[in-house]
Amino acid sequence: MIGVAVVGAGHWGPNLIRNFHDDPRSEVLWVIDRDAARLEEVRTRFPTVRVSKEPAEAFRDGRVDAVVVSTPTVTHYEIVKAALASGKHVLVEKPIATDARHAQELCERALAAQRVLMVGHVFLYNVAVQQVKRYIDTGELGRVYYASMVRTNLGPIRVDVNAAWDLASHDIAIVNYWLGTEPVSATAYGGAWLNPGIEDAVFATLRYPDGVLAHLHASWLHPRKTRDVTVVGDRRMLTFDDLSLTEPLRIFDKQVTDVRTTPAFIDTFASFRASVRDGDIIIPKIPPGEPLKAECDHFLECIGSGAQPRTGGQEGLAVVRALEAIQRSLRQGGREEKIA
Repeated sequence: MIGVAVVGAGHWGPNLIRNFHDDPRSEVLWVIDRDAARLEEVRTRFPTVRVSKEPAEAFRDGRVDAVVVSTPTVTHYEIVKAALASGKHVLVEKPIATDARHAQELCERALAAQRVLMVGHVFLYNVAVQQVKRYIDTGELGRVYYASMVRTNLGPIRVDVNAAWDLASHDIAIVNYWLGTEPVSATAYGGAWLNPGIEDAVFATLRYPDGVLAHLHASWLHPRKTRDVTVVGDRRMLTFDDLSLTEPLRIFDKQVTDVRTTPAFIDTFASFRASVRDGDIIIPKIPPGEPLKAECDHFLECIGSGAQPRTGGQEGLAVVRALEAIQRSLRQGGREEKIA
């Protein structure tokens, strides 16, 4: 039985508590939060779980094998560092830190302590996202040209990080996973209307090797909740709608077949269509599942086997590097920023 301490019982924490509580391989021993009212709710729901406002209490408990961190982003570094120093495996919500140097340090500490360090990039445990990677890896889409990713909603509004750090971090992790590489540069524009210096909406473009582009629209100041992705290849194209529970993926058998057949002067609709192939739309069957449960399962499996997580510290570090480049571009009025 793997003993677990959950640090942070706010917006996302209760879902993590539930998953580790319900899994027969783990036992939630501690829940840590600064809010006394939240701790009282935990006591009511889980009478056997110990609660505290201080993470150090749980870290000193020899029964605790793993720490799950679901606190504000700016607190991740110190909490994860302390947990690793106490000899605990760690699952930390995304992003791993707000500074690439801190993220790198945490990776090194986990390696030296021989402990699992995993980042909660939960979308990489979504079956539909995994299916898209298979399509890309097998050449189903052909050469990938670009991805367009829209992630919007009205709230929740953050005051510790901007919309890119909060929302676009998901999409950066997804594209890195799909392409198997990191972006080489970033350009970004954004607007801070609600809180000075904290962008409520960010429009960013990442440039990947081989000329692949990823355009990200992230906003918590938007009338409609959207989780929409389009991937365009030279053979086929696809869309991924994470809000669709039954048909999240659609494959479009569309491509430009031979641009040389297009007349030099296009003056009719028919002549324009001559260069475009418009085929079938395929809706693959995607089995249902809860990505967060799959993520928690994977964490426990890695602790048991010693395997490297799909979303380990290095993958989390890559996302932070891209977010830092986006942040620099925002401050420089959209200048293209290299990602080291």
